[in-house]
Amino acid sequence: MDAKNESPPTGEKASAGAMRAPDDAARQTVSTTETHSTTETHSTTQTGAPTPPAQASSPAEPSPPAPTAASIQPAPPSQSPLPAKPAAPTQNAPPGKPAPPPQAAPSGTKKAVVAGVLILIILAALAIGFGLGRLGGKSKKDPNRLVLYGNVDLRQVELAFNNSERIAEVLVEEGDKVTRGQVLARLDTSRIKAQAAAAEAEAEAQQAAVQRLHHGSRPEEIAQAQANVALAKADHVNAEQQRRRLTALSAMTTGRAISQQDLDSAKAALDTAQARLAVAEKSLDLSTIGPRAEDIAQAEAMLRANQAQLDLVRRQLADAELVAPCDAIVRSRLLEPGEMVSPERPVFDLSIEDPKWIRTYVSEPDLGRIQAGMKASISTDSYPGRALPGWIGFISSVAEFTPKAVQTEELRPGLIYEIRVFFKDPQDEMRLGMPATVRLELSPAAPNQP
Repeated sequence: MDAKNESPPTGEKASAGAMRAPDDAARQTVSTTETHSTTETHSTTQTGAPTPPAQASSPAEPSPPAPTAASIQPAPPSQSPLPAKPAAPTQNAPPGKPAPPPQAAPSGTKKAVVAGVLILIILAALAIGFGLGRLGGKSKKDPNRLVLYGNVDLRQVELAFNNSERIAEVLVEEGDKVTRGQVLARLDTSRIKAQAAAAEAEAEAQQAAVQRLHHGSRPEEIAQAQANVALAKADHVNAEQQRRRLTALSAMTTGRAISQQDLDSAKAALDTAQARLAVAEKSLDLSTIGPRAEDIAQAEAMLRANQAQLDLVRRQLADAELVAPCDAIVRSRLLEPGEMVSPERPVFDLSIEDPKWIRTYVSEPDLGRIQAGMKASISTDSYPGRALPGWIGFISSVAEFTPKAVQTEELRPGLIYEIRVFFKDPQDEMRLGMPATVRLELSPAAPNQP
């Protein structure tokens, strides 16, 4: 009986101890983190043999009964110095089946870290792919083909008047196609025409003087000279006869009939007549010979000077019309009617259609692989799928450094040489400065040739 009477209290104490154990375990679980709770719960469910919680019992009391599955709780983990969120109560799982752990929601920091890692991975993959692509492109470079990059270039003409006058009219607009000899603009020519008329009159007068010298004396002038000679001869004969008579008379009368003075006068008259006869004869000779060669040369020189002055004024009159020197396109119209022009102020800027070329550059290692006259293929981004035939027309003999305007696949510092690849553009599709690609087909024997 004593044993029967003592059993109930023992069972009650065990039940009380069992009830206190879950309460203590729950209070301890509240202080644990969510991660520790999930781990311990999962471990307890799998093993099924957790450490029973400590119970306060006296030595006289018998051992409590084995705990059931419903009363099994995890052992208290080590206390974390940081407070954690209280864990949700874990439902009792049926025997033999583990309870699923609660899912923890990812925080915003974790999402940002994951996104950053993904972006870095994508960028690294793109960089590796680009590098492999470049290496693959270089490895597939055709040794028999040379690709160059340059720009369309052409010649330009700045037209200006040679005179300093006002513009009377401008006959073309920007973008017009002009032909060789076409009049583009005119100046006021009122003053130039007056100067041209005066110069023309002076030249004509001098021309007449030169012609007179070339023609020599007229027949009437020669006849007049001959008459003067005859008159001089008659005077000379008369003077000579007079002196003879006086001399004979003086000799017959031994000087008594004729004075010495009369004899001297007769002699002087004879000398004078003789001199006049000589002058008349020389005049006749000059009239017959004509003007001197030096006089003719002087007159001709003055005529040339007058003609040069006339040509200058006529040139000024012709320069009053500004004409196109070749077939071209009006790129810029710089002055308008009424403005004062001078040789230093251009009126038009023309672009010559032919020739056109691609200004490009070749590196020093490839210089020996090209030569003048080599055929080329020219393509542009403006006309994809189309290629114009061309040829190398110029290779510079002077090295230079890479210009900043050159567009190449790889900007490499070093010495390069300018070349010009000429081409025909009948449709005028290639504009000044347009970027272009030049492809040269190289023969296998071309490298290292002298």
